[in-house]
Amino acid sequence: MNSIKEYIESGILELYVLGNTTPLETASVEVMASNHPEIAAEIELIASSLSSYASLNSKVPDPIIKPFLMANIDYTERLKNGEEMSFPPSLTAQSKIADFTEWLSREDMVLPQKLTDVSAKIIGFTPEMITAIVWIKEMAPQELHDNQIEKFLIIEGTCDIIIEEEIHHLKAGDMLSIPLYKNHFVKVTSSIPCKVILQRSAA
Repeated sequence: MNSIKEYIESGILELYVLGNTTPLETASVEVMASNHPEIAAEIELIASSLSSYASLNSKVPDPIIKPFLMANIDYTERLKNGEEMSFPPSLTAQSKIADFTEWLSREDMVLPQKLTDVSAKIIGFTPEMITAIVWIKEMAPQELHDNQIEKFLIIEGTCDIIIEEEIHHLKAGDMLSIPLYKNHFVKVTSSIPCKVILQRSAA
């Protein structure tokens, strides 16, 4: 693109908000948003407009677009300030909380003082995979993925992850992988926010 205006008018931001970009396109948009405040502002405007139009539109914005956009901007700023890139391990059925001690023990990886719904801190980012520490206060609304594998490792608290009609009761140390094309949402069942390692990788 020859200009920010052309990039905004290309339609890629609308696809991003709707969750219809490829992992590579998603990474590209988030880098552009981190480097250009006007693009970040346009994404928020699109998300707000689509949310208002949701009752007439079969597609709604990805409910955690905004928290992850803010997390991406935060991560980019940390890298600019000298933080070295890190590469957390891929989540598997054998994964343990201790595998992520390097990141969980950091003083800046703490529960936000004013947690509203969902907050995230990215700890690893490549075009193929994003890993974050995420805090969920009460619930993470329903979503569906057709090009990303999403996995959760519970760190603190408890939650139910409902996949279609199937309910998974999860506690600290449990790991769950979300199948493609399945509607799912998270409901916190503990008195404290549920803290998780969330990982999304290209399908």
